[in-house]
Amino acid sequence: MTDEQIRRLFATATRNGYSRRDLIRLGTAAGLIVPLSGALGAPGRAFAQTPAADSNPLGVDPAGPLDVVIFKGGYGDDYAIYVKDQMYAKLYPDAQITYAGTQRLQEQYQARFVEGNPPDIMDNSGAGSFDTTNLVNEEQLADLTDLMDAPAYGQDGVAFKDTLIPGSQQEGIFNGTQYVLKYAFSAYGIWYSAKWLEENGYTYPETWDDMLAMCEEIKAGGVAPWTYQGQYPYYMRAVFDQLLYKRGGLEAIARLDNLEDDAWSSPEVEASLTALNQLNERGYILEGTEALSHTESQAQWLQNKAIFLPCGSWLENEMKDLIPPDFGMTVKPTPSLADDVLPATAIQASAGEDFIVPANGKNVQGGKEYLRLLFSLEGARFFSENAKSLTVVVGAADGLDLGTAFGSVQEAVGAAGENTFISQYGTWYADLGDEVDNLVGQMLTGQVSVEEVMEGAQQVADDVKADDSIPKYERTV
Repeated sequence: MTDEQIRRLFATATRNGYSRRDLIRLGTAAGLIVPLSGALGAPGRAFAQTPAADSNPLGVDPAGPLDVVIFKGGYGDDYAIYVKDQMYAKLYPDAQITYAGTQRLQEQYQARFVEGNPPDIMDNSGAGSFDTTNLVNEEQLADLTDLMDAPAYGQDGVAFKDTLIPGSQQEGIFNGTQYVLKYAFSAYGIWYSAKWLEENGYTYPETWDDMLAMCEEIKAGGVAPWTYQGQYPYYMRAVFDQLLYKRGGLEAIARLDNLEDDAWSSPEVEASLTALNQLNERGYILEGTEALSHTESQAQWLQNKAIFLPCGSWLENEMKDLIPPDFGMTVKPTPSLADDVLPATAIQASAGEDFIVPANGKNVQGGKEYLRLLFSLEGARFFSENAKSLTVVVGAADGLDLGTAFGSVQEAVGAAGENTFISQYGTWYADLGDEVDNLVGQMLTGQVSVEEVMEGAQQVADDVKADDSIPKYERTV
């Protein structure tokens, strides 16, 4: 690993309760904290090998059919097909594999879960995905403990769990058991064209006041400063989360996650929503944005019809066919408000793309084996090269130079150090997340005020808290 990657890994480990001594011991034992670039060889193929310790540690039926369903979103699904065809099928040539790359998963597969005939492995992501918390509560997901303890594919003497960024799988643990594995390690921030900013004499602002001042100049020049994925206001709710995180630290996020009384009426929440609403009040949002899908708004942005766009690090791969030459796609953290408790470099960065193995699948162990291959150095490196995004697999992207977008994500995560986060209230409590998304979308189109967003969100949070049928979770700081 490079020195910078090691530093980032130390920061992530520290944030999740590991000491540097723990990480050095883990990394040395795993052979991870050493330069790997000379051993990588041909992209996507250098790690292809049968594990020396045990070729079938999970006891997979070599001839058992495997049913794979992958969310085909911003990351595409070439990486999943590679694992299916070039890894699983070669290890188990007698296995018949059924494969679907698709979207709106719950609409298509809810009936199969109800009937007790779900797929064997699923990337449960994107709009219309299953509520993971509900699946856990309904005992629909397989316990992944044996996978976590199994030998890593292609690395002698290394456990699967020890090849993953420390803390990256914490969100997939419910009541002490691993039920979900998160694959892509992404940063979420504000994207822009480095070429456009440079040609027009701008530098990306570190403060929100400077952002507003720049937006005023951009608007005066006849260009819309901002757009967003109007049909999916979650993208702007995420900007609110980032403003709040910097304003009040992880404690402010935890109050929302933990459904604390009056959490949505705090001064930090009000300041963050007020700042976000200034984009609408001052006319800085591209006209008609609220009617645009994610790809439509992103296409407008790529045409320089708007300059700033909130999104995660899947953006480049999602829009790869429309990116102009020398666009200089770059991501930076959301600018800071005055008196923030965290530095400007703080950013939302975390593991995503939720992979699950349904407990009632016909080939549960085969589903786990698919994950063991997907989360290998070989599988993860192919993903990074193909989707131009990082994974949670330590060392898999070493030595890759995949352009400004990929490089800016690496730089942003490295600069943030331990100041990264993700909110949980929308994941743990889907009704609350959906309501906040809707309220933020209505605020940005002038339908509701900041105060109404706060009141509406608090009401739903209180309702969720009072509903004993909804399992509760706690975030500690």
